[in-house]
This record gives sequence, C-alpha cells and structure tokens, in this order.
Amino acid sequence: MLEIFLVISFLIVLATILVLFLQPRWLFSTITSIAPGVIYFSETNKPVIALTIDDGPDATTTSKILEILQRNAAQATFFVVSSRVKGNEPLITKIVAEKNELGNHLTEDKPSIKLLPQEFEANLLEAHTIISKFTNPHWMRPASGWYNNTMLETAHKYGYRVALGSLFPFDTHIHSSWFAAQHILLNVRPGSIIILHDCGSRGRRTAETLEMILPKLCSKGYSVVTLTELLQNENLN
Repeated sequence: MLEIFLVISFLIVLATILVLFLQPRWLFSTITSIAPGVIYFSETNKPVIALTIDDGPDATTTSKILEILQRNAAQATFFVVSSRVKGNEPLITKIVAEKNELGNHLTEDKPSIKLLPQEFEANLLEAHTIISKFTNPHWMRPASGWYNNTMLETAHKYGYRVALGSLFPFDTHIHSSWFAAQHILLNVRPGSIIILHDCGSRGRRTAETLEMILPKLCSKGYSVVTLTELLQNENLN
C-alpha cells in the first residue's frame, strides 16, 4: 500500500512539474473560464508574440534592453514601477519614443494581492498619474502576478486591461539566462505573452536572454511586439 502511495505521489509531483514547465494553453484557458478578466495569451495563428518586461526602469539595464530590442526590430510592453521613474525620466521617454509601450505595475515591487482594496486603488492611481506624463497607459499587471476580483474591478473601472502571460521562464527564481532562453524557445507559439524582469541582476539576465532568443525567434518568422499590437492580431489568420 505504501509503495502505491509513493508511486502516485511521485506521478502527481512529476505531472505538476511538467505543467509548470510547459505552461499549456488549456491551463490558462481554464483559469480564464473560472476567473475571467485577465489576458494570458492571444488567439491568433499569425507568428506574432508579445514581450513584456516588469519592474523597471533601471538606468543601466533598461538602456541595454532597449539597445537589444532596437537591434532586433522588436518592441515590448514595459510594466514600470512608478517609484523608479524619478531620475529616469529620459529613459521612460526613450522607451515610448522607440515604439514600446508603458504598463502600470503600481508604485512598488511588492505583492499587490496583500493590499487592502483602498490601498490598491490608491497605488494604481498614483502610478497612473506618474506614467500618464509620458503616455496614456491602458495595461495593468499586478505586482507578483496574484490578483482577486476586487482588483480586477478597480482596474477595469479606470480603463485598464489586466495582462499576465503564458510564457514565464521563472527568471525571478532560476537565475540562468540560458534556462530562460531555452524555456521560451521550447514553448513559444503564436499569441504567446512572454514575461521577463528588469532592474539590477534580473535586468542583466533579461538582456542576456534577449540576446539569445530574439535572433532565433526572427529566424522562425516571429514578430516580437507590444501587448496592444498582439491583441490587434487576435483571431487573424
């Protein structure tokens, strides 16, 4: 009996690891059907994917990321933490000037789910006030990725669409650009939304990851675009 229990436990753990690594579309579709209101990927057959980068700006790493994007004719949606904007205003202006877009990642890199409803709303609006000096943001991503219905309702009330993603290579936990690159290249498909991170060592790893994946994605015929452009291709063949 113990042996059967151990075998079943092993299979459950193995299945969980495979699901986490492969991040299948049916998993996100199931989540969306249970708790709608968040975009994880786009329904398109065109070879187009969105790149999203959280937690910037960073005076050093964001500039390097922008350089790599420019060199590879790629764009991204940068979910910025508004408390990091001060002193980096020229960098934010450059992000927008180079046809990338800004998203609202609230005021601090702390789990949004832990905020009281009124705190979340205040954080969202404070970040919006700062980011809207450069562009009109209409994408929001909760810090740490966790959310509840109240957060979604608040975001939607202020005209935001909420996006997470379908390709997260665990770059906040696995400190390997090689792993992140292989994970993305193995699992990418039309309509994918990639999540990577900026600021400090995370930003340096993201730059290294982009150096590896962008030429290969291009060679496979993929266009790497912003969230807005990706959703414009939805349901197109």
